[in-house]
Amino acid sequence: MSWGYRIVIVYSVFVAGILFMVFRSSNEKFDLVTDDYYGKELQFQQQIDAVKRTAALSGTVKCVVTNNSLQVNFPKDFEGKKIEGELRLYYAADKTKDVVKQFTATGNTAVLALPQNNKGSHRLFVIWKVSGTAYYYEEIIFL
Repeated sequence: MSWGYRIVIVYSVFVAGILFMVFRSSNEKFDLVTDDYYGKELQFQQQIDAVKRTAALSGTVKCVVTNNSLQVNFPKDFEGKKIEGELRLYYAADKTKDVVKQFTATGNTAVLALPQNNKGSHRLFVIWKVSGTAYYYEEIIFL
């Protein structure tokens, strides 16, 4: 076999490899973190302020997963106050496993039911308001 045929074979294998990679990448499923990422970016300073207020509290937010529920324990600063908020579980690998739930609590604890088929590592976002003041907490949890 002459060197000319070898060049053609190497070039053909290279082209076939590139075509295979293009085919595989075009069939890859991907989800955006949020559909309205530009609007969320404009509100980012409010989130930074809420994180600073959360850091200034006397204690930290503690999240405990038991069976099919999530218990969120707020610091003693909110004892006896009405807490209204939102819980978001973000699962990076599959958008269908994302969970968004509203909650209201008058004590320091909020208990929320979780779907049973939602196993894996999630990023937990807790956004809440007390007396019109917003707070924000984020943590990685494993269900």
